[in-house]
Amino acid sequence: MKAVSAEPRVMGSIQLAGIRESVSHARSEVRRWLGEDHPAVDDAVLAASELVTNALRHSDARPYDLIGLTVTATEETVYVEVRDPGAAFSGPHLRQEPEAEDGRGLLIVREISQEWGTREHGRGLGRTVWCAIRAAPCPPDSSAAEPVSGAVGGRGPG
Repeated sequence: MKAVSAEPRVMGSIQLAGIRESVSHARSEVRRWLGEDHPAVDDAVLAASELVTNALRHSDARPYDLIGLTVTATEETVYVEVRDPGAAFSGPHLRQEPEAEDGRGLLIVREISQEWGTREHGRGLGRTVWCAIRAAPCPPDSSAAEPVSGAVGGRGPG
C-alpha cells in the first residue's frame, strides 16, 4: 500500500502582472500544472480564476505590481494561494447579496473548497488568500465530519 504524503508538493508557482489578462494566464497555468486528468483540476482552475480576479479588482494592485499564484497538492487536497499587494482599508469578505450580478468570487470559492482563508503579511506587505480543494473522493464513512468552509483567518498550507 502506498503511503499518503501529508506535505504539500508545489505543482507550480508564477508571478502575474496586475492586469486583467493575467486571469486567463492563471487558468491555463493551473490546468497545465495539475494536468487534464487530475480530479480537482476544474475546481482548482475556477478557484484560481476567482482569486486572481479578486486580487486585481479589490487590492491596491497596479499594472506593474505582481500577483503571486502558487498551487500545491497532496494526494487528498489541492491548495490554491494568491498573494496580492493588499488594500489599505479592506480585506476579502463574502458578499452578503448572493443574487448580485458580480462580487460572488469568494462565495464560489467557499462552495468548491473544503476551507479558505487569508493571511496578512503586515502593513504594506500584502496578503494571501488561499483555499483547499478536495482532490480525492470523500470516504464512504457517513459518520465523518463535514468540512468547514469559509475559515477566514485560517493558516492554510503555508
